[in-house]
Amino acid sequence: MGIQSISGYTLAELTAQLKPLPAFRAKQIFKWLARGITSFEAMTDLSQELRKELAERFLVIETTITNTLIDTDGTIKLQITLQDGTKIEAVVLVDGEGRKTACISTQVGCPMACAFCKTGSLGFLRNLSAAEISEQLYHCRSVAGDIANIVIMGMGEPLLNLENLRKAMAIWSDPAGLGMSRRRMTISTSGIISGILDLADHGPEVRLAISLTTADPLLRELLMPVTKANPLAELKEALRYFQSKQDKRITLEAVMLGGLNTRKEDALAIADFAKGLDVIINLIPWNPVEGMGIQGKTFQEPTDREIDFMVKLLEQRGLTVTRRYRKGRGVSGACGQLGSVDSFNID
Repeated sequence: MGIQSISGYTLAELTAQLKPLPAFRAKQIFKWLARGITSFEAMTDLSQELRKELAERFLVIETTITNTLIDTDGTIKLQITLQDGTKIEAVVLVDGEGRKTACISTQVGCPMACAFCKTGSLGFLRNLSAAEISEQLYHCRSVAGDIANIVIMGMGEPLLNLENLRKAMAIWSDPAGLGMSRRRMTISTSGIISGILDLADHGPEVRLAISLTTADPLLRELLMPVTKANPLAELKEALRYFQSKQDKRITLEAVMLGGLNTRKEDALAIADFAKGLDVIINLIPWNPVEGMGIQGKTFQEPTDREIDFMVKLLEQRGLTVTRRYRKGRGVSGACGQLGSVDSFNID
């Protein structure tokens, strides 16, 4: 992977790497990185000699923005090229009050093969390093300014790369650097039970979202192969355990596929799954990806009537329901659209 970058080091690791330099030097460099500085030469409180020495040993960051697309709704999609030439994508979403959320990737491609997701159709190449994860936030800040929230909902399954993600989150939240609150970070998983239990026991204490889509076991296994090794009943028990250890509301995300999981029985199954859990239901209209479908049938977007019907039924059963409005579709930056055919091409 070439020369190591400092972006993947926690402050303690950076301090150890720079010995025998005093610890305050590591803090200076760590703070410069948080400010968005990408070269040692720009770290003006270091001597010229030290800057030269550090530049010979390390990179500040190792990834590069190679394409930037901006949608009419303000969404920004970044194509980021890694040292080995592979590419990932990160997205900045802007809400109605101007708050910005960075959507971060954890893998090159994705091994989960969800039938409705573009990234899943690419297959899987490898996990991202802590540096490759953490640098996405710095890139997002460089093009969009301050970021209010981080969602780990980009390319890949976060709980299959939990150790590197943990380190990146520790870097982002360190008060000596960006100092971002972990309450503003959300991990979205397709339902990896072992990862949920690990997160419950060892942290970090962040918000958790589950890509549920349907609580019909047979349909979910067809749409999301992860279900076979992580069945819904065991997933629910894992979520109970998570909430017993970390007293946080969980988001159940349901991608709405027109005519497929928008029936009365689908709403009732989600309501039944939610019993005994402190959850909020987030309904996500499927964002079109050409050629995607199952059993010879192409997926369709849900109608407003179908979504309203689901909202009504779920709310009648005492559940809190939100509807995600489409953002980033003009740049293929919406939920389920990340990933391009050249993502695995080596330049």
